[in-house]
Amino acid sequence: MTESQDKNGARVQVGSKVRVVQIRPSVLAPLPEKDRQNVLSMKDEVFEVYEIDQWGGAWVEKWWYHSDGTAFSHSLGLSADEMEIAE
Repeated sequence: MTESQDKNGARVQVGSKVRVVQIRPSVLAPLPEKDRQNVLSMKDEVFEVYEIDQWGGAWVEKWWYHSDGTAFSHSLGLSADEMEIAE
């Protein structure tokens, strides 16, 4: 699958800019508190879709950078009701 839809039925494909409007509790529940807070910070932010999976999930990623030069990221696979086109 190469495209998906957002909560309004708009077409989402690799390269689309989407706003995360919801993050499911089932995604957050197994995470340690620090990771949970980082993932929650993605809500209401805009990201570029880098992959559409076989189930139509649109994948986005956020990076955090530390002053010592290290970095880490989290990815989210978003279903239609969790995103909206931001372009």
